[in-house]
Amino acid sequence: MTDQELPEPLDVIAVGAHPDDVEIAIGGTLANLVKQGYRVGIVDLTDGEPTPLSPGPEVRAQEALDAAEILGVQVREQLDLPNRRLFDNYESRVALAKVFRRYRPSVVLGIADKTPMASPDHWQAMQITDAGVFYSRLTKWDAEFDNLPVHTVKQLLWYPLGFGSLKSADQPGAFVTDISGCLEQKMAAIRAYKTQFPPEKKRVFTLVESQARLLGQTHNIEAGELLISPKPNVVKDLVQTFGL
Repeated sequence: MTDQELPEPLDVIAVGAHPDDVEIAIGGTLANLVKQGYRVGIVDLTDGEPTPLSPGPEVRAQEALDAAEILGVQVREQLDLPNRRLFDNYESRVALAKVFRRYRPSVVLGIADKTPMASPDHWQAMQITDAGVFYSRLTKWDAEFDNLPVHTVKQLLWYPLGFGSLKSADQPGAFVTDISGCLEQKMAAIRAYKTQFPPEKKRVFTLVESQARLLGQTHNIEAGELLISPKPNVVKDLVQTFGL
């Protein structure tokens, strides 16, 4: 494949195990990035099916497209990896690395940790994403990646997905993104998954919105979302960052 055949690059790609993972955790961040003029994509490793109330993967896929449209993201792709049987293996790593090589993002956002009492796919997705970033930049291995050009992702960041604990905020590289003005957009994107969040699951909306508002009010803004860098962040202007 030549450079001329590649799609327009994306600035950011967010990776989730299932459709709705990304919206729940960082939907506001993605919507805000789009408003700032960046090109944003979402990659779902699986179709998330079967689930109790969904008629099938086609319905869930349409919900995902509706949610992406609400957020304004330019690209959404779904890999053909198995829900409930997602494992970090060579084939999964290569499949995701091909997406990174094709869209050449500067930043990749992936799941941060295990999610106790929730799907073990989330933990596997974290490992696949980390490995996919690494595989994307490996040289002398072109045949494994359909001869797509080598691409180095500049930064990998993680987003916490579980609501049972806020321990991720204690990590040295944790920071809050300002999603003021994008909270309703985030909630609307989650509500697009009608098969996943029927009225009896309205607790999810309360949890998501309350957490966003808590993170925001802690920093005197409307709402925020938590991201984690592998290393502590550098501050160039102390007053600009902390004195406003």
